[in-house]
This record gives sequence, C-alpha cells and structure tokens, in this order.
Amino acid sequence: MASYRKPPALVLAFIILLFTTLSHAQLSPSFYAQTCSSVADIVTSTVRSAINRDKGTGARIIRLFFHDCFVAGCDAGVLLDANLPSIDSEKDSFSNQNSLGGFELIDRIKTALDKACPGPVVSCSDIIALAARDSVVELGGTTWTVPLGRRDARTANRNEADNLPSPFSDLQVLIKNFTDKGFTAKEMVVLSGAHSVGVARCSLFRDHLYNGTNVEVTVANDRKSKCPSAGGDDNLANMDHQSPNRFGNNYYQALIKRRGLLHSDQELFNGGSTDDFVKTYSENSQAFFADFANAMIKLGNLNTLTGNKGEIRKNCRKIN
Repeated sequence: MASYRKPPALVLAFIILLFTTLSHAQLSPSFYAQTCSSVADIVTSTVRSAINRDKGTGARIIRLFFHDCFVAGCDAGVLLDANLPSIDSEKDSFSNQNSLGGFELIDRIKTALDKACPGPVVSCSDIIALAARDSVVELGGTTWTVPLGRRDARTANRNEADNLPSPFSDLQVLIKNFTDKGFTAKEMVVLSGAHSVGVARCSLFRDHLYNGTNVEVTVANDRKSKCPSAGGDDNLANMDHQSPNRFGNNYYQALIKRRGLLHSDQELFNGGSTDDFVKTYSENSQAFFADFANAMIKLGNLNTLTGNKGEIRKNCRKIN
C-alpha cells in the first residue's frame, strides 16, 4: 500500500483559497454567517427605525433597489457619486435626477455594519437588497430570503440608467423593457406592485391626468388640485390615493378603478394582455405576495458580481 504524504503548506493554502473562491461564487443566504452574523439584524433595526420616522423612506429604498438592479445588475452602481472623471453618476440620469432617494439610510446601515464587522465585510449592493426586503415588510408586505454575496461595481452606467422603464410608456414598450432583462409580462406586472407605496412628481403624471382616456374622474380632480395643467412640476402625489403607506394589492385594485397615477401604471389594465394578471392580484393578495417575493429574488440575482469581481466598498458613494 502506498504511503500517504501530507501536501506541502503552499499547496494546502492554494486548495483552501480555491475552495473559498468557488464557494463564494454563488449567492447564498448564509454568505456572512462566519464573517458578519449580525448583518440581517443590523439592517432590519436600522430600516425599521428610519421608516418609523418617515414612512416614505421605505418606498424610496424599494425604488432604489429596482433602479440599481435594472441597470447593469445589482452592483450598487446607483450609489456612486460623480467624484471621479471615470464615474458618470447614475444619480444624474433622466430617470434618477432629483427623484431617487434613500442614500443616507444606506450610509447609516453601512456605518453600523462596518463598526460591527470591520473590514469592510458587507457590500453596499447586499445592503440595498436587504433594506428593500425589510422596507416591504415594515410597510405591511411580504418577506423572502435574500441570497447574499454580491460585490460592488467599480463604475456606474449612466447610459443604461437613462433608459429605465418610462412612466410615459405604452404596454408593449414596457413588456419589451422587461423581457430584454429576462422577465415575463406577469413578472413585470407583479414588480409594478411596488407602486402601492411612494409618490411621484406632477411632471410625470400630468399628461395622463389631463389627457388620459382611462382615468376615473373623482380621484383625477383631486389630483389636479395638486398638479395644475401648467407649473408645479415638482408637486408630489401619492402613488396610491387611499392607502399610500400600505404595501399590498391596493395598487391593482386602484388600476381596476382606473386610478393609476402614471400612464405606465394604467397601461397594465387597459384592455391589453396584462389585464388578467391585474385582476388576479386585485382579488388575491396572497398570490401577489408570493409572486412578488419570487420576482424580487430574481431581480436581486440579476447580473450580480461575485467571487473576485468588483469590490467591497468602504464608502458606498465612491470606489475604493
């Protein structure tokens, strides 16, 4: 029988490094189990505190997650400021300028995590994913298990951010926006349910309000008092007229009543191919919650950086 010879220390180190790299190449809910076991508790408590002070924070974080992941993947590119010539900030895009928020909360979470788990250990992109889930929960919505292990991009993608789905788009354009990213029309409808919370600027819904053909008059007249036919572009209106801070299937019920705030919202229930999805979710909140959770997991897995790609930023607003 051949004798066993212990591999040299250098070979053992290489094997361990290879195993570690491979094991971290996929997202996993337990990614930080050994390096920062308190990550979920810290994010949850910080999000809860922020939403208790300002309900609108939750909607801003959910939107931040979508605007991060839908542009080149969930890589925290949306957090980067234009602090280097190489960074054309996504914050300055048409879709995000003066409308995207939640950055200060992400900073607070990052500071708390780096204090608890020095390194840095936890990526900014994972913070956004966890904070979005916790925001949905705090506003009365469903929960899901968030796979972790994303790394942060070293660049932004302003051009792609300029082409995020538009509030002025018709149904077929919206469907293409989502199918181009690998989502079905049904998944587009369920992700749009995030519009059960939050606000929008007058400039984004004025044309639908005054010129739309599928608009309920009573609510429209109330909204016109806050959004005149000219001027007041930055005046805000709640996405949901009746329960603006409750995450649920109220969004779909409003669409059936022709109370969608944005043209793109009401397009989902306007005699087209997505009407049946809207009807189902308007009548069955559990179906909406289940499908929304699955769609958010899928969105969170979109083009992630793992393994040795990207970096773990020390400051979420700039590259290391």
